[in-house]
Amino acid sequence: MATGGKKLISVITPCYNEEANVRACVDRVRSIFQDKLLRYDYEHIFCDNSSEDKTVEILRTICAGNKHVKLIVNARNFGPFRSTFNALMSAKGDAVLVMLAADLQDPPELLPEFVARWEQGYEVVYGIRSKRQESLVMSSIRKFYYRLVSRWAAIKIPLDVGEFQLIDKVVVEALRKVDDYYPYIRGLIANCGFRAIGVEYVWKRRERSLSKNNLYGLIDQGMNGLISFANVPMRIMMIVGFLTATISLCYALVTVVLYLWMRKLAQPGIGTLIVGMFFFNGILLFFLGLMGEYICAIHSQVRRRPMVIERERINF
Repeated sequence: MATGGKKLISVITPCYNEEANVRACVDRVRSIFQDKLLRYDYEHIFCDNSSEDKTVEILRTICAGNKHVKLIVNARNFGPFRSTFNALMSAKGDAVLVMLAADLQDPPELLPEFVARWEQGYEVVYGIRSKRQESLVMSSIRKFYYRLVSRWAAIKIPLDVGEFQLIDKVVVEALRKVDDYYPYIRGLIANCGFRAIGVEYVWKRRERSLSKNNLYGLIDQGMNGLISFANVPMRIMMIVGFLTATISLCYALVTVVLYLWMRKLAQPGIGTLIVGMFFFNGILLFFLGLMGEYICAIHSQVRRRPMVIERERINF
């Protein structure tokens, strides 16, 4: 809890095999509060997804000498969203920085500006990744994805925004009511509907070590975002299915008319049948897979497994 009447700011950092980055992350946050946020107390919560390197050992040492730093160690890797949401539910701050990546690609130096906007009355202050220091291909894919989710979602989700957001404790309390096995955090925050404002910044290139997010993980997180707040894919399935059935019925009627009136069938073609068969089966398999994503999400939700299983906590 805050001391001396100071407001408490919580900073959450998920990590997995980040031994090359956690010390720098702790030092950057500490220096910001010592230089620019002296009027505030802080807690820096690391949620570790069962790292296989020396990350936990380093964080234990840091926690022993710095009571501002807290550590949650998960029993296994539960993914960044579940781990971060679990830590968010443990934060005690008057305001919480939802996710400060250990690799510091989201600059912690924006925190004073976030806090200033929060003090102006905004319950949500989100960072807008206006520029990205990454390849053109990845940057384009991400921008396309953000716009797809924003366009299809039933709520307004800001463009180019991740979990690098400062939220008021009233938002945290609203999120406590959420029962979601795989929380899409930026969507859940947007769904709360509190006063929000964005701050643009440059998403920096990773300086040390490699990202632990593989292609499957990125696809899994992307699909979760799409199915969590968008019913449009299901609507598209229905529309395309209806149109395909209508076209097939029209073709059948034309064939019957040609046979009854002209006593001849349309020119037969094995190639046409093969192409048609693969085309419609391909559409069917695609839509079955898409529908399976929704069913899998429902299945995982109703089984009600724990979001995260913890091995230990330090400094709580």
